[in-house]
Amino acid sequence: MKVKTLNGNLNIIGKNLRKYRKLKKISQPEICKKLDLIGVTMYICDIYEIEYGKKTVKDFEALAFCKVLGITLEDLYDNTDQYYEA
Repeated sequence: MKVKTLNGNLNIIGKNLRKYRKLKKISQPEICKKLDLIGVTMYICDIYEIEYGKKTVKDFEALAFCKVLGITLEDLYDNTDQYYEA
């Protein structure tokens, strides 16, 4: 089965996830711990792969990122139109 991508990316929120995680001064291990507290199990390698567009993101994971970072879905998807431009 072939994996679908958008201009070679498996997600479009990775850059924003990394930006907001760093703005909030939360490390990759820390975000994993915070996610685990709300019932979403992710590993450091998952966060890395998402931030660099190498892993898909499920809808519940996107919402969990927003909850632990204190941001909105709009923030997480901000400036993602660039992925659709040729």
